[in-house]
Amino acid sequence: MQGKKALRTQMFAGMLCLMTLLMAACGQSGSTGNVQKAADDQQIFKYPMSGKQDFGTLDPALVQDATDGYAIQAIFTGLVEFDAQGQVQDQLATSHTVSADGLTYTFKLKPNLTFSDGAALTAQDVAYSINRSLDPATKSAVTSYLSLLKDSDKMASGAVKTLIGDSIIVVDPSTIKLVINQPAAYFLQTLTYPTAYVVEQKLIEKYGTAWTDHLQEGGGNGPFKVQSYNHTTGLILVPNEHYYGKMPQLKRLEMPFSGDLDTTYKAYLSKQYDYTTLTAAQVPNSKNRNDFHENPTLVTRYLSLNYLAKPFDNIKVRQALALALKKELITKNVLQDSVQATNHMIPEGMYGASKNLTGPAGVTSVNGDAAKAKQLLAEGLKEEGLSSFPDVTFTYYTGNSSIKKITDAVLSQWQAVLGITMKTNAIDFDALIQAEGATTGHADPLQVWISAWQADYPDPQDWLSIYFEKGASYNNNNYGQNNSTSAAAQQAVQAKLVAADKETDVTKRAQLYNEAEQQLVNDVAWIPLYQSVNHTLINPKVQGYVDNALLIIPPDDWSKVYIAR
Repeated sequence: MQGKKALRTQMFAGMLCLMTLLMAACGQSGSTGNVQKAADDQQIFKYPMSGKQDFGTLDPALVQDATDGYAIQAIFTGLVEFDAQGQVQDQLATSHTVSADGLTYTFKLKPNLTFSDGAALTAQDVAYSINRSLDPATKSAVTSYLSLLKDSDKMASGAVKTLIGDSIIVVDPSTIKLVINQPAAYFLQTLTYPTAYVVEQKLIEKYGTAWTDHLQEGGGNGPFKVQSYNHTTGLILVPNEHYYGKMPQLKRLEMPFSGDLDTTYKAYLSKQYDYTTLTAAQVPNSKNRNDFHENPTLVTRYLSLNYLAKPFDNIKVRQALALALKKELITKNVLQDSVQATNHMIPEGMYGASKNLTGPAGVTSVNGDAAKAKQLLAEGLKEEGLSSFPDVTFTYYTGNSSIKKITDAVLSQWQAVLGITMKTNAIDFDALIQAEGATTGHADPLQVWISAWQADYPDPQDWLSIYFEKGASYNNNNYGQNNSTSAAAQQAVQAKLVAADKETDVTKRAQLYNEAEQQLVNDVAWIPLYQSVNHTLINPKVQGYVDNALLIIPPDDWSKVYIAR
């Protein structure tokens, strides 16, 4: 789940299915009719962590990567969670109410909740966990998910030391109130992000920052608990006998580190794993397999330019780079027509997506305008007092062969149309996340890079505000936070995003986001490349496993998954 990453996706995905506001899952493994369940000693699901040498973190307060989040969401839960259709449902809470002014949310907890070690879980633990995520000492880069809480800004600045008793109010052991600073239609959705998940205080106090290395002692409250965690080989989970919901049928959920996607694919074919994500090159030969699945996902692949790194402080230079790309050549030649080229940031078909969006400078085509791109580059470099394009480094991440191919295609088009070249820098995905954070407020370490955004929740706030508002956790390209001649115009867009976040009228809110997105596209806040669905192979013996648009497994849905004979 921005800031997701927020949950940042490093998985390749293909052509976007038509989505409605509440996306229905389109891929399910196997059939549950007349299928006999295998013996308990065969109830093992081997789900590989492709592209990972280790988890970046298993701490819910720190997670930014989708792969880390997948493991975390099996071990921990929060007050509310998404179901498979993207609808918020009570989780640890048995019910919730909202005050008439829309500012106070009251949650009643399910009775007799415990952690995975059997210790009682109360409203005080919920308060501790949310407060801990916001505590500057925790060093979370994703506190923006909780920024709606009243006085969270004061805690971030050190003006207050805790929000417990302020906007986080423990009424009694089974009741907690959360007070926000403005009405927000998306507040419950933000609480589905792991920063609001409940962790066990005594384990953290015992082991400090190394507490997630000791999760076999407790700490979680989800459907699974940690049996073992090896930083070299991976994670093994077993059912949490203290889980408050429906118990998993699986006896082991293995998450081994499996190498890059090509290596993982080959290992799947040799029956080492039960699941693999496919690259574009693997999709055509896999479509007729009985274990092939595809499902819509809220993922946008994009390029980012650092506004503090010259010459990207110049809007004409940024627009030139965007308009020099023929995106359909990339989606056809590199990605086998398995994705949809786009100028959109917000996925088409989702609430808040504009039907009338154009590319930069009013160009409607996803294939840009080469003549206009050349003109804009010449004008932009002249304004910057440059006779030629300066030395610039393009950073991409390893673990997915498609990313290198996309990078090569982009650089080739920029060289052919604009006559510019860039050096390249290949780093692993976790290193890219760290570098993005370090780029906020600075001209380096990143200048140009490729990444993707996977939605934490299906709302335009999770696509625009979380990236481009003033001080947003993921404003790594320094939009509106620079001294360029267009900084004031960018700041006006940031103000519009704030207004959209506060707007409660659904139609007006969508219009504000539409206007802001168009301005962001004109400013080349991102260069969107394509939208995605997930292509996978899943062992036919795995029954009841459903991929959905958010790429999450709701906690209680693990009870439906089992291995057939």
